[in-house]
Amino acid sequence: MKKTFLLLSFALLTLGSCSSDDDTAPEVPSVGATIPASVGGANQPNQLYLDLSTGESKSINRQSWDFGFSSGSDFRVVINGSLKMAVKKLSTSDITLAQEIDANVTVGAGTTASSNGFVDNPTGVLAGAGAGIGTAIAEISATDADNKVYLVNLGYAVSTAKPAAGSVSVDGDARGWKKVRILRNGNGYKIQYADLASTTFTEKTVAKEADFNFAFFSLTTGNTVSVEPQKTKWDLNFTTFTNYLSGETEVTYGYSDFIVTNMKGGTQAYQVLTADKTYEAFVKADVLEANFTVSATDQRIIGANWRSGGGPFTLPSIRTDRFYIIKDAAGNYYKVKFLAMTNDAGERGHATLEYAILK
Repeated sequence: MKKTFLLLSFALLTLGSCSSDDDTAPEVPSVGATIPASVGGANQPNQLYLDLSTGESKSINRQSWDFGFSSGSDFRVVINGSLKMAVKKLSTSDITLAQEIDANVTVGAGTTASSNGFVDNPTGVLAGAGAGIGTAIAEISATDADNKVYLVNLGYAVSTAKPAAGSVSVDGDARGWKKVRILRNGNGYKIQYADLASTTFTEKTVAKEADFNFAFFSLTTGNTVSVEPQKTKWDLNFTTFTNYLSGETEVTYGYSDFIVTNMKGGTQAYQVLTADKTYEAFVKADVLEANFTVSATDQRIIGANWRSGGGPFTLPSIRTDRFYIIKDAAGNYYKVKFLAMTNDAGERGHATLEYAILK
Protein backbone atom coordinates (compact mmCIF):
# COMPACT_ATOMS: atom_id res chain seq x y z
CA MET A 1 0.00 0.00 0.00
CA LYS A 2 1.29 3.40 -0.89
CA LYS A 3 -0.18 6.69 0.22
CA THR A 4 0.84 9.70 -1.80
CA PHE A 5 0.11 13.28 -0.93
CA LEU A 6 -0.43 15.31 -4.07
CA LEU A 7 1.01 18.82 -4.04
CA LEU A 8 -1.58 21.52 -4.47
CA SER A 9 -0.73 24.48 -6.64
CA PHE A 10 -3.24 26.79 -5.00
CA ALA A 11 -3.70 28.09 -1.46
CA LEU A 12 -6.23 26.59 0.94
CA LEU A 13 -9.56 28.25 1.50
CA THR A 14 -9.91 29.46 5.10
CA LEU A 15 -13.13 28.44 6.84
CA GLY A 16 -13.47 30.43 10.07
CA SER A 17 -10.65 31.10 12.50
CA CYS A 18 -9.02 27.97 13.90
CA SER A 19 -5.67 27.69 15.61
CA SER A 20 -3.15 25.45 13.89
CA ASP A 21 -2.76 23.25 16.99
CA ASP A 22 -6.50 22.59 17.34
CA ASP A 23 -6.98 18.86 16.62
CA THR A 24 -10.74 19.38 16.41
CA ALA A 25 -10.51 21.96 13.62
CA PRO A 26 -12.81 21.19 10.67
CA GLU A 27 -11.31 19.98 7.43
CA VAL A 28 -10.46 22.92 5.18
CA PRO A 29 -11.39 22.19 1.55
CA SER A 30 -8.79 23.00 -1.07
CA VAL A 31 -9.40 25.81 -3.55
CA GLY A 32 -8.18 23.49 -6.28
CA ALA A 33 -5.15 22.34 -8.19
CA THR A 34 -3.71 20.90 -11.37
CA ILE A 35 -2.59 17.44 -10.30
CA PRO A 36 -1.43 14.09 -11.67
CA ALA A 37 -3.57 10.97 -11.15
CA SER A 38 -1.34 8.09 -12.17
CA VAL A 39 -2.34 4.43 -11.99
CA GLY A 40 1.23 3.33 -12.63
CA GLY A 41 1.59 3.39 -16.40
CA ALA A 42 0.40 1.39 -19.38
CA ASN A 43 -0.10 -1.84 -17.38
CA GLN A 44 -2.34 0.19 -15.04
CA PRO A 45 -1.30 -1.85 -12.00
CA ASN A 46 -2.85 0.44 -9.40
CA GLN A 47 -6.16 1.81 -8.26
CA LEU A 48 -5.89 5.44 -7.17
CA TYR A 49 -8.35 7.11 -4.79
CA LEU A 50 -8.48 10.92 -4.82
CA ASP A 51 -10.05 13.23 -2.26
CA LEU A 52 -10.76 16.65 -3.77
CA SER A 53 -11.23 18.41 -0.42
CA THR A 54 -7.67 17.64 0.72
CA GLY A 55 -5.92 16.92 -2.58
CA GLU A 56 -4.68 13.66 -1.04
CA SER A 57 -4.58 10.33 -2.85
CA LYS A 58 -4.09 6.68 -1.97
CA SER A 59 -2.72 4.11 -4.41
CA ILE A 60 -3.16 0.34 -4.05
CA ASN A 61 -2.12 -2.50 -6.35
CA ARG A 62 -5.35 -3.76 -7.87
CA GLN A 63 -4.22 -7.38 -7.47
CA SER A 64 -4.07 -7.03 -3.68
CA TRP A 65 -7.72 -7.90 -3.05
CA ASP A 66 -10.43 -10.25 -4.29
CA PHE A 67 -13.65 -9.55 -2.36
CA GLY A 68 -15.19 -6.47 -0.74
CA PHE A 69 -17.59 -7.06 2.17
CA SER A 70 -20.20 -4.34 2.59
CA SER A 71 -20.07 -2.49 5.88
CA GLY A 72 -23.68 -1.34 5.56
CA SER A 73 -26.75 -2.85 7.20
CA ASP A 74 -26.99 -5.33 4.35
CA PHE A 75 -24.78 -8.38 3.81
CA ARG A 76 -23.41 -7.91 0.31
CA VAL A 77 -20.10 -8.97 -1.20
CA VAL A 78 -18.51 -7.53 -4.36
CA ILE A 79 -15.81 -9.06 -6.56
CA ASN A 80 -12.72 -7.35 -7.97
CA GLY A 81 -13.86 -6.17 -11.40
CA SER A 82 -10.50 -4.47 -12.03
CA LEU A 83 -9.07 -7.98 -12.54
CA LYS A 84 -12.04 -9.23 -14.60
CA MET A 85 -13.14 -11.60 -11.87
CA ALA A 86 -16.37 -13.55 -12.45
CA VAL A 87 -18.43 -15.92 -10.32
CA LYS A 88 -21.14 -18.53 -10.79
CA LYS A 89 -23.59 -19.63 -8.11
CA LEU A 90 -23.71 -23.42 -7.76
CA SER A 91 -26.59 -25.56 -6.54
CA THR A 92 -24.75 -26.96 -3.53
CA SER A 93 -23.88 -25.52 -0.13
CA ASP A 94 -21.21 -28.20 0.43
CA ILE A 95 -17.81 -26.67 -0.28
CA THR A 96 -16.04 -30.02 0.21
CA LEU A 97 -17.44 -31.29 -3.11
CA ALA A 98 -15.03 -31.15 -6.05
CA GLN A 99 -15.88 -28.68 -8.81
CA GLU A 100 -14.77 -28.13 -12.39
CA ILE A 101 -13.83 -25.07 -14.39
CA ASP A 102 -16.65 -23.53 -16.42
CA ALA A 103 -15.15 -21.57 -19.31
CA ASN A 104 -18.39 -19.60 -19.70
CA VAL A 105 -17.75 -17.86 -16.38
CA THR A 106 -15.67 -15.03 -17.77
CA VAL A 107 -15.62 -11.36 -18.76
CA GLY A 108 -15.54 -10.42 -22.42
CA ALA A 109 -17.55 -9.90 -25.57
CA GLY A 110 -20.03 -12.72 -25.97
CA THR A 111 -20.72 -13.17 -22.25
CA THR A 112 -23.76 -11.58 -20.68
CA ALA A 113 -24.23 -10.06 -17.25
CA SER A 114 -28.00 -9.80 -17.03
CA SER A 115 -28.70 -13.39 -18.04
CA ASN A 116 -26.13 -15.13 -15.85
CA GLY A 117 -25.08 -12.74 -13.08
CA PHE A 118 -21.37 -13.55 -13.45
CA VAL A 119 -20.28 -9.98 -12.60
CA ASP A 120 -21.47 -7.21 -10.30
CA ASN A 121 -23.75 -4.57 -11.74
CA PRO A 122 -21.27 -1.88 -12.89
CA THR A 123 -23.57 0.88 -11.63
CA GLY A 124 -22.35 -0.04 -8.13
CA VAL A 125 -25.89 -0.67 -6.86
CA LEU A 126 -25.70 -3.57 -4.41
CA ALA A 127 -29.42 -4.36 -4.03
CA GLY A 128 -30.70 -7.43 -5.77
CA ALA A 129 -28.68 -10.38 -7.00
CA GLY A 130 -28.09 -11.93 -10.39
CA ALA A 131 -30.09 -10.68 -13.37
CA GLY A 132 -27.64 -7.78 -13.62
CA ILE A 133 -29.38 -5.74 -10.91
CA GLY A 134 -26.98 -6.07 -7.99
CA THR A 135 -24.07 -8.11 -6.74
CA ALA A 136 -23.16 -11.31 -8.58
CA ILE A 137 -23.01 -13.02 -5.19
CA ALA A 138 -26.47 -13.19 -3.66
CA GLU A 139 -27.12 -11.38 -0.39
CA ILE A 140 -25.63 -13.47 2.40
CA SER A 141 -28.46 -15.21 4.23
CA ALA A 142 -28.87 -15.57 8.00
CA THR A 143 -29.71 -19.22 7.25
CA ASP A 144 -26.42 -20.99 6.56
CA ALA A 145 -27.95 -23.67 4.34
CA ASP A 146 -29.17 -21.00 1.92
CA ASN A 147 -25.64 -19.75 1.22
CA LYS A 148 -24.42 -21.65 -1.81
CA VAL A 149 -20.92 -22.33 -3.07
CA TYR A 150 -19.61 -20.10 -5.87
CA LEU A 151 -17.28 -21.06 -8.67
CA VAL A 152 -14.80 -18.17 -8.86
CA ASN A 153 -12.76 -17.16 -11.89
CA LEU A 154 -10.02 -15.01 -10.35
CA GLY A 155 -9.47 -13.10 -13.58
CA TYR A 156 -6.04 -11.87 -14.65
CA ALA A 157 -2.87 -10.77 -12.91
CA VAL A 158 -1.42 -7.37 -13.76
CA SER A 159 0.40 -7.57 -17.08
CA THR A 160 4.12 -6.90 -17.29
CA ALA A 161 4.22 -6.64 -21.10
CA LYS A 162 5.33 -3.31 -22.53
CA PRO A 163 2.79 -2.02 -25.09
CA ALA A 164 3.39 0.51 -27.83
CA ALA A 165 3.20 4.16 -26.83
CA GLY A 166 -0.40 5.23 -26.27
CA SER A 167 -1.65 1.65 -25.85
CA VAL A 168 -2.24 -0.46 -22.74
CA SER A 169 -1.52 -4.00 -21.63
CA VAL A 170 -3.51 -4.69 -18.49
CA ASP A 171 -4.27 -8.45 -18.53
CA GLY A 172 -1.40 -10.71 -17.51
CA ASP A 173 -1.54 -14.42 -16.71
CA ALA A 174 -4.82 -16.02 -15.68
CA ARG A 175 -5.03 -16.19 -11.89
CA GLY A 176 -6.89 -19.49 -11.79
CA TRP A 177 -10.01 -20.68 -10.02
CA LYS A 178 -11.36 -21.18 -6.50
CA LYS A 179 -14.57 -22.31 -4.90
CA VAL A 180 -15.92 -19.95 -2.26
CA ARG A 181 -18.79 -19.91 0.22
CA ILE A 182 -19.70 -16.91 2.37
CA LEU A 183 -21.84 -16.93 5.53
CA ARG A 184 -22.84 -14.46 8.20
CA ASN A 185 -20.87 -14.28 11.44
CA GLY A 186 -22.92 -12.17 13.84
CA ASN A 187 -22.84 -8.71 12.25
CA GLY A 188 -19.88 -9.75 10.11
CA TYR A 189 -18.97 -12.50 7.68
CA LYS A 190 -17.23 -15.85 7.34
CA ILE A 191 -15.54 -16.78 4.08
CA GLN A 192 -14.71 -20.38 3.17
CA TYR A 193 -12.46 -21.05 0.19
CA ALA A 194 -10.52 -23.88 -1.44
CA ASP A 195 -9.04 -25.18 -4.67
CA LEU A 196 -11.65 -26.77 -6.92
CA ALA A 197 -10.61 -30.38 -6.27
CA SER A 198 -10.03 -29.96 -2.54
CA THR A 199 -12.19 -31.79 0.02
CA THR A 200 -11.07 -29.39 2.75
CA PHE A 201 -11.29 -25.63 2.98
CA THR A 202 -9.91 -22.58 4.76
CA GLU A 203 -12.26 -20.40 6.81
CA LYS A 204 -11.66 -16.80 7.89
CA THR A 205 -13.83 -14.14 9.53
CA VAL A 206 -14.28 -10.62 8.18
CA ALA A 207 -15.67 -7.85 10.39
CA LYS A 208 -17.65 -4.90 9.04
CA GLU A 209 -15.77 -1.60 9.21
CA ALA A 210 -18.26 1.19 9.87
CA ASP A 211 -16.02 4.03 8.64
CA PHE A 212 -15.46 2.33 5.27
CA ASN A 213 -17.70 1.26 2.40
CA PHE A 214 -16.19 -2.23 2.44
CA ALA A 215 -13.80 -4.50 4.27
CA PHE A 216 -11.53 -6.10 1.66
CA PHE A 217 -10.15 -9.65 1.66
CA SER A 218 -7.36 -11.34 -0.28
CA LEU A 219 -7.46 -15.06 -1.01
CA THR A 220 -3.72 -14.91 -1.72
CA THR A 221 -2.75 -13.68 1.76
CA GLY A 222 -5.77 -15.05 3.61
CA ASN A 223 -6.21 -11.70 5.33
CA THR A 224 -8.16 -8.48 5.14
CA VAL A 225 -6.29 -5.68 3.37
CA SER A 226 -6.52 -1.90 3.33
CA VAL A 227 -7.84 -0.71 -0.04
CA GLU A 228 -10.21 2.27 -0.06
CA PRO A 229 -9.74 5.25 2.27
CA GLN A 230 -12.54 5.94 4.74
CA LYS A 231 -15.84 6.43 2.91
CA THR A 232 -15.91 10.20 3.49
CA LYS A 233 -12.23 10.60 2.55
CA TRP A 234 -12.31 10.02 -1.21
CA ASP A 235 -14.30 11.15 -4.24
CA LEU A 236 -12.82 9.59 -7.39
CA ASN A 237 -11.29 6.17 -8.09
CA PHE A 238 -9.03 5.77 -11.15
CA THR A 239 -8.96 2.09 -12.13
CA THR A 240 -9.45 -0.62 -14.71
CA PHE A 241 -13.07 -1.72 -14.63
CA THR A 242 -15.55 -4.39 -15.74
CA ASN A 243 -18.36 -2.53 -17.49
CA TYR A 244 -21.07 -3.18 -20.02
CA LEU A 245 -19.77 -2.67 -23.54
CA SER A 246 -20.70 0.76 -24.82
CA GLY A 247 -24.12 0.66 -26.48
CA GLU A 248 -24.98 -2.72 -24.97
CA THR A 249 -26.98 -3.67 -21.90
CA GLU A 250 -25.61 -7.17 -21.42
CA VAL A 251 -22.18 -7.72 -22.93
CA THR A 252 -19.38 -7.35 -20.36
CA TYR A 253 -16.08 -5.73 -21.27
CA GLY A 254 -12.92 -4.64 -19.49
CA TYR A 255 -12.17 -0.90 -19.59
CA SER A 256 -8.88 0.90 -18.92
CA ASP A 257 -8.61 4.54 -17.78
CA PHE A 258 -11.95 4.33 -15.96
CA ILE A 259 -13.09 6.72 -13.22
CA VAL A 260 -15.60 5.76 -10.54
CA THR A 261 -17.29 8.24 -8.19
CA ASN A 262 -17.74 7.41 -4.51
CA MET A 263 -21.49 6.98 -4.78
CA LYS A 264 -21.73 4.93 -1.57
CA GLY A 265 -19.83 7.56 0.40
CA GLY A 266 -22.06 10.39 -0.79
CA THR A 267 -20.08 11.86 -3.71
CA GLN A 268 -22.31 13.13 -6.52
CA ALA A 269 -21.43 14.19 -10.06
CA TYR A 270 -22.75 15.28 -13.43
CA GLN A 271 -21.32 16.17 -16.83
CA VAL A 272 -21.36 19.60 -18.48
CA LEU A 273 -20.68 20.16 -22.17
CA THR A 274 -18.63 23.21 -23.07
CA ALA A 275 -21.18 24.03 -25.76
CA ASP A 276 -23.56 24.84 -22.91
CA LYS A 277 -21.05 26.48 -20.56
CA THR A 278 -17.28 26.71 -20.58
CA TYR A 279 -15.19 25.45 -17.68
CA GLU A 280 -13.76 28.91 -17.09
CA ALA A 281 -17.18 30.58 -17.01
CA PHE A 282 -18.90 27.99 -14.81
CA VAL A 283 -19.68 29.31 -11.30
CA LYS A 284 -21.57 27.92 -8.31
CA ALA A 285 -24.79 29.67 -9.37
CA ASP A 286 -24.74 27.47 -12.51
CA VAL A 287 -24.97 24.23 -10.51
CA LEU A 288 -28.18 22.30 -11.20
CA GLU A 289 -28.95 20.11 -8.19
CA ALA A 290 -31.37 17.96 -10.17
CA ASN A 291 -28.52 16.86 -12.42
CA PHE A 292 -26.91 15.00 -9.53
CA THR A 293 -29.84 12.58 -9.27
CA VAL A 294 -28.45 9.86 -11.55
CA SER A 295 -25.15 9.72 -9.66
CA ALA A 296 -26.99 8.41 -6.59
CA THR A 297 -27.60 5.14 -8.47
CA ASP A 298 -24.68 4.99 -10.91
CA GLN A 299 -20.98 5.33 -10.07
CA ARG A 300 -20.03 5.65 -13.77
CA ILE A 301 -20.95 9.31 -14.38
CA ILE A 302 -17.35 10.01 -15.40
CA GLY A 303 -16.48 6.39 -16.24
CA ALA A 304 -14.86 6.32 -19.69
CA ASN A 305 -16.83 9.38 -20.84
CA TRP A 306 -13.92 11.74 -20.17
CA ARG A 307 -11.90 10.20 -23.01
CA SER A 308 -12.45 8.95 -26.53
CA GLY A 309 -12.24 5.24 -27.16
CA GLY A 310 -9.87 5.49 -30.10
CA GLY A 311 -10.24 3.30 -33.17
CA PRO A 312 -8.37 1.05 -35.62
CA PHE A 313 -6.07 3.88 -36.65
CA THR A 314 -6.33 6.32 -33.73
CA LEU A 315 -5.35 6.19 -30.08
CA PRO A 316 -7.66 7.24 -27.22
CA SER A 317 -7.47 10.86 -26.11
CA ILE A 318 -9.19 13.17 -23.66
CA ARG A 319 -12.47 14.82 -24.62
CA THR A 320 -12.04 18.59 -24.39
CA ASP A 321 -15.74 19.31 -24.96
CA ARG A 322 -16.80 18.42 -21.41
CA PHE A 323 -16.06 18.73 -17.72
CA TYR A 324 -17.65 17.51 -14.50
CA ILE A 325 -19.31 19.00 -11.45
CA ILE A 326 -18.57 17.13 -8.22
CA LYS A 327 -20.37 17.53 -4.90
CA ASP A 328 -18.58 15.75 -2.06
CA ALA A 329 -20.07 14.26 1.09
CA ALA A 330 -19.35 17.46 3.04
CA GLY A 331 -21.31 19.57 0.54
CA ASN A 332 -18.35 21.17 -1.23
CA TYR A 333 -18.78 21.79 -4.97
CA TYR A 334 -15.96 21.41 -7.50
CA LYS A 335 -15.59 21.65 -11.24
CA VAL A 336 -13.18 19.12 -12.75
CA LYS A 337 -11.68 18.88 -16.21
CA PHE A 338 -9.10 16.50 -17.64
CA LEU A 339 -5.95 17.77 -19.31
CA ALA A 340 -4.12 14.57 -20.30
CA MET A 341 -4.27 10.77 -20.13
CA THR A 342 -0.58 10.16 -20.89
CA ASN A 343 2.74 11.44 -19.59
CA ASP A 344 5.24 13.40 -21.68
CA ALA A 345 6.52 10.14 -23.18
CA GLY A 346 3.02 9.23 -24.41
CA GLU A 347 2.59 6.43 -21.85
CA ARG A 348 -1.01 5.70 -20.80
CA GLY A 349 -2.06 5.47 -17.19
CA HIS A 350 -0.89 8.99 -16.30
CA ALA A 351 -3.94 11.24 -16.22
CA THR A 352 -3.76 14.91 -15.31
CA LEU A 353 -6.75 16.88 -14.10
CA GLU A 354 -7.56 20.41 -13.07
CA TYR A 355 -10.17 21.26 -10.47
CA ALA A 356 -11.43 24.29 -8.63
CA ILE A 357 -13.83 24.81 -5.74
CA LEU A 358 -17.11 26.58 -6.53
CA LYS A 359 -17.95 29.16 -3.88
